[in-house]
Amino acid sequence: QVQLVESGGGLVQPGGSLRLSCAASGSDFNVRAMGWYRQAPGKEREFVAAISWSGGFTNTADSVKGRFTISRDNAKKLVYLQMDSLKPEDTAVYYCAQYSGRYTYSQTEYWGQGTQVTVSS
Repeated sequence: QVQLVESGGGLVQPGGSLRLSCAASGSDFNVRAMGWYRQAPGKEREFVAAISWSGGFTNTADSVKGRFTISRDNAKKLVYLQMDSLKPEDTAVYYCAQYSGRYTYSQTEYWGQGTQVTVSS
C-alpha cells in the first residue's frame, strides 16, 4: 500500500515562495513518475507539474511555468514543488500523486490528502 503525505503548505504573501514536500512509502517509488495537482474552491482539480522516475523529464502547466519547479530525491523518497512568485490565483489545496508507470504519460494511481496553500496579503 502506497501512502503519500504532503507538507509545507501555509499562508504566504503575493510574490513569496513556498516549498511543498511529499513523502512516499512503498517499494516502487524509485520507478514511478510523480506529480503535483491542485484544486481551488469551486474548481476542478488541475495538473500542476510532474516528473519521471529518474527526474530526467518534467512537465509543468503553462499557468505556473517559470515560477514552479518539481524535483525528487529517490534516496529519501521525497518529491518537492518549489513555488516562487506566488499569486493569489495559486491559492488551492495541493495534492501529491504517484503514477502507475515510470513516465508522466501513465495514469495517476495514488493520491495524498493534500496541503493548503493560501496566497494573500
